[in-house]
Amino acid sequence: MVASTFAEAAEAIVAVGRAFDARGWAPATSGNYSVRLEDGSFAVTVSGWHKGRLTLDGVMRVDAEGASLDGKRPSAETALHLSLYRRFAEVGAVLHSHSPQAVALSRVLGGNWTIRGHELAKAFPGVTTHAVDVMLPIVENSQDMRDIEAAIAPFLAVDTPPPAYLIRGHGLYGWGRDIAEAERVIEAAEWLAACEVAERSMRRDA
Repeated sequence: MVASTFAEAAEAIVAVGRAFDARGWAPATSGNYSVRLEDGSFAVTVSGWHKGRLTLDGVMRVDAEGASLDGKRPSAETALHLSLYRRFAEVGAVLHSHSPQAVALSRVLGGNWTIRGHELAKAFPGVTTHAVDVMLPIVENSQDMRDIEAAIAPFLAVDTPPPAYLIRGHGLYGWGRDIAEAERVIEAAEWLAACEVAERSMRRDA
């Protein structure tokens, strides 16, 4: 799915930035968001903007290779967004959040994160019961986006790919058919990460 106009996409991105900041998921200038546009370009957040104070000027357009179409500078992580759009034709939006819970969880887990028995897992596309394991990959961080792309690629090239993944010590990437679905994926994953961190703390203190 695609946004019909850049203006609509920009307004939706600004709204998501303010919502994520209010929840503590976008500290400082962290996070980046994008939407696929009908002309084959993409609306993305401009590098360096605080997402809680994001305005329409903080959203720009890039082409399918990540080149700026309006002279503004996108985040280096735009490459990760574009790799998801290339792989999944149905993806219309990609969101990247930075909650302390998700970042902490990615640092303490030695492998990937398996979500078990949670009702809220049904917020993920295609999940219809809590009685299922949902695995979200955790890949190592790198300043070279090609390293991250290569690390996550095997997890995405399966019949039922995950709806999101974590970069260790860095945050959560989630996507959907439109920005509303991508936001729902992020919100569910962030809530589940907070639960996981709380449960681990309670078990330790019991």
